Formats: sequence, structure tokens, C-alpha cells
Amino acid sequence: MGTTFAVTVTGSVSDSAADRLREEIEVTLAQVDGAMSTYDPDSELSRFNRWRRTDWFELSPQTFDVFRHAQEVSRLTRGAFDVTVAPLVDAWGFGATGPAASVPTDTHVKALLANVGETMLEMDDDARRIRKSRPAVQSDLSALAKGYAVDRVAELLEGGGDGVEGYLIEVGGEVRARGRNEEGRRWRVGVERPVDGPPSIQRVVELTDSALATSGDYRNFFEHEGRRYSHTIDPRTGYPVDHALASVSVVAESCVRADALATALEVLGPEEGLALAQEQGWAVYLIKREADGTLTEQTTPGFPALSP
Repeated sequence: MGTTFAVTVTGSVSDSAADRLREEIEVTLAQVDGAMSTYDPDSELSRFNRWRRTDWFELSPQTFDVFRHAQEVSRLTRGAFDVTVAPLVDAWGFGATGPAASVPTDTHVKALLANVGETMLEMDDDARRIRKSRPAVQSDLSALAKGYAVDRVAELLEGGGDGVEGYLIEVGGEVRARGRNEEGRRWRVGVERPVDGPPSIQRVVELTDSALATSGDYRNFFEHEGRRYSHTIDPRTGYPVDHALASVSVVAESCVRADALATALEVLGPEEGLALAQEQGWAVYLIKREADGTLTEQTTPGFPALSP
């Protein structure tokens, strides 16, 4: 997944159990990466993207599960989240093909949009298979894969019987926690300040028995002719988002859901995103960048307490 991970556990875990868990965690993460990477031409997702047909394509249980999560979040967010955005991600230079030689034209974007949309994929739950409505449809699971990987590691730790009582799992900034830390307190997790330069903490969240994911416009972007282009692509328009929402963090029961919702709300922006989060009762923390460069914050009910 092109990122780092860290796992901290509490409880009476022996050295031998810790070594075994470390190996099993690495295997678990490698399995997710091997199934859903857009950079690995042999991954299950890459093979599906090369499947230029409209008949059924069988998926592994884990990849099917991620597609199912994506479909649900697409419905909940009225198309603001859509994994078929893959051709647009590549066209804007944020995909496996690398930086774009130039900014795509309106005509090119419009042509790519013909193969983007939440109705472009059909799923068969009983047979765990999927098919495209058009042969050229391609998918990118990057907005869920890290969160899903976190959940898989959590399942491993909860089902191993190795004396693990609590944990904090982090993969590429997506986090899930259970129980308490060594001091018997809730796990303290930092939300990054959405500014250029070295990473710094905007706020600290106290987390337990839940997951936290953050999406923002401040790390992956490029500038062209004085304009900044974010890596977050709005699948409804085909263009990078261009609004004042600098960062959105979501707390949910599972990390895959928090991961997808954070991306969707980043697409929707500060007003529409906040309204939907309030309507759905999601626990959300938004950081808005004002015209003068200052940052303002807003949370919905249910988001954990923010420590100054």
C-alpha cells in the first residue's frame, strides 16, 4: 500500500506470541495489498480492471467485501463516493500510472465520466462475483483498502488468544483501537494539522473500541499555473475537489467504513458534508480553511472529546 503501519498491544503477551503476531500481521497486510493494489499488475483488482468484458468476474471473499462496503457508502453519500473513479485518478496523475503530462482537458474528462458511476458495477452476493455495465469500467479501492487492512489486523488480534487485551492499530494514518493503553486510559490519537510542511498535531482524540480515519487535501496534490489540484476527485464532476474543507475525520465501528466516509465527506465539502453527517448521525470532525488561511473546526454529536 506504499505506506507504514504500527501495532501496539496491551495484556500478558509473551515474547514468542509477539513474534508470531508480528509475522501474522505482516502476512495479513500483504494479503490485502496483493488483492487490492493498483500498482501490482498481478493483484486481483488489476486483473479485474483488465477484464474488458461485461460477464461475471469471481472475487475473493475479502475483495468482494470491500466492493460491498464501497457500494453501500456510494448509496449513503449519493454518489460522492465511487470506486469506479479509477480512470479519472490516473488522468489527473494520482494513480499507478504516475504524474500526468498535462492537466486533462474538459473533453477528456467528459469522455472518462462515461465509464464512472455507482451503477456501473453489479454484485452477486451469493456467488461473490461482480460485473461491469461497460467493458472499460475500472475501479480503485485505495479509499477503503487501508481501513479494511486495519480491520483485518483487528480481527487477527481479537481472535488469536495470545493474551491481547487492548490494541492500537495504525496503517497509513487510519486507526482502530480497543480497550485501554498501558496506563489504563483511552488511547490518544492525533489528528494532523492540515497544512503544508512537516507533520504536526491539530487535535488529540481519545479513542477506544472504535476506528478513526482522516481525509484531507494537504499531502497529495500538485500545482499548475498557480492553481492547486487535490488528489481527491469528485466522481460526479470528474475534477479534483475545490472547496474550503481541508480535513475531515470520521469515527465509526469499523475502519473500512470510517475510511470511505472520510473520503466521501471530503468530496462533498464543508456545508454539504456536514449536513449529510448530521442527517446520518455520523461522528465527524471537520477542519475548514478560511480565506485568510486560518483553520476553524466543527464536530458532530458523538465524536470523541478533543483534547487541546
